[in-house]
Amino acid sequence: MLFNQYKRRPSARLRGFTLYLALGGVVLSGCSKTFTHSDDTLTGQPAGTTFWKTADQAASSVNIIYGNLRTWNNTAFAAICVENMGSDDAIKGSVASDATFINEYDQFTIDPSESQLDGFWQGQYQNINFCNQVLDNVDTMSTVDPTLKARYLGEAKFLRAYSYFRLERAYGNIPLILHVPLTAAEQNPGQSTPAQVWAAIEQDLTDAASVLPASYGPSDVGRATKGAALALHAKVAMYQKKWSDVLNYTNAVISSGVYSLFPDYYQMFRYANENCSESIFEIQCDYVPGNDDINSSQYSQVQGDRDVSPSVGWGFNVPTQNLVNEFETGDPRLTGTVMIQGTTTPSGDVVPMASAGAPTMYNMKSYVPFATAALSPNQGCGQNVRVIRYADVLLMNAEANNELGNSSDALKSLEMVRARARNNSANPSTDLPAVTTTDQGQLRTAIYHERRVELAMENDRYFDVIRQGRGATVFGPLGWTSKNTYWPIPQNEIDISGGKLVQNSGY
Repeated sequence: MLFNQYKRRPSARLRGFTLYLALGGVVLSGCSKTFTHSDDTLTGQPAGTTFWKTADQAASSVNIIYGNLRTWNNTAFAAICVENMGSDDAIKGSVASDATFINEYDQFTIDPSESQLDGFWQGQYQNINFCNQVLDNVDTMSTVDPTLKARYLGEAKFLRAYSYFRLERAYGNIPLILHVPLTAAEQNPGQSTPAQVWAAIEQDLTDAASVLPASYGPSDVGRATKGAALALHAKVAMYQKKWSDVLNYTNAVISSGVYSLFPDYYQMFRYANENCSESIFEIQCDYVPGNDDINSSQYSQVQGDRDVSPSVGWGFNVPTQNLVNEFETGDPRLTGTVMIQGTTTPSGDVVPMASAGAPTMYNMKSYVPFATAALSPNQGCGQNVRVIRYADVLLMNAEANNELGNSSDALKSLEMVRARARNNSANPSTDLPAVTTTDQGQLRTAIYHERRVELAMENDRYFDVIRQGRGATVFGPLGWTSKNTYWPIPQNEIDISGGKLVQNSGY
């Protein structure tokens, strides 16, 4: 794995519940290798005799998975490149000469040897490896309370499904590993079809939803819940156009009564409102003075305004004017999504005018008020990463209802999202009028628009457009062609597999 000038040490603790890495050299120690590496440092080695004995060890093994979600390959350059840079929502940012490799994703000139492509792959398979170790070992531990054991296994299955979801929509034909590889053959698996991967993801989410609680007490906030498993299952079904399933899973989340739209869109993304009523799943981060890398991610740092002094970020992954133009007049979500030079944020920060060659806009959803961000060398390191929100569930519900011909129910869910935005606007009586069309095509267009402005810069837009079959129309002017339906399989992984992994068509 390339450790470039931007990378910091991966984190190893989870806010809300204790994680410790007193594991020495046993199998759960972090490693930069993936399952396709076949040497004696592979993370899939048999468990040592000193671990998998106590209830505390079972708990820490699950917590390690959550801690790994914060790392560079899960939340920083690798994730930004693979999950957002191809969209019309974002461009590279920073200055022209900095991290020019990011342009390969933005301009669809990607070389399979580009390091962030491999980094994202490695980050997801490391998550999966940790999940598989929990699933293979905790299930056999007699020292763990049966109810707690079932929950741990449910958490691991949800988290494995989440990483496989990210891999599948990015790469298509990928290795499907559901147990710790022990033999040479298992350590160098071939690729499974998308249908096989989707089926495994769905099974994990079905299993997880059957055992996970609806909510947790304060010491366990941030863990996967039943609602998280159902919501992710709805999204997985949506990618397969299984609209009846999308409707069933989103209806289950809605009827649970656990979630509601947070009243203030901008404030929802600030520290004080992490894990709020709208949050279904977030990657938990924290700022610990003097120990920035332990609990934190670099999600905010890599996207922060590079012209603030003292520094609050590097200025990458910035919004486009195309995205700004998508917002309707008076839509307050523009302020909640895009930080613009020369304006003042609702938190009171004056955004400086850009220096020569620097961006004039930044991602407001990763923003941490400047004085707070500057406290840490890893600026804004305590910012949680929102993964699934209730608004997304409502919009999936609207899309499914419309595709099934239930326009009235589709309009109800769509209106809930628009009403929250409208109520935050300066002129709620005139801004963002309710959508009333019952024409399926027109309503589909309205829902697509709403997904874009509501979920902008949250790493859904690129894959949304592709699953909708609009890649050539929307991204074609940016250089997208049908081969870009998937990113290339990392060349490093193909080489290490001895050619057992086959490159995606066209690369």
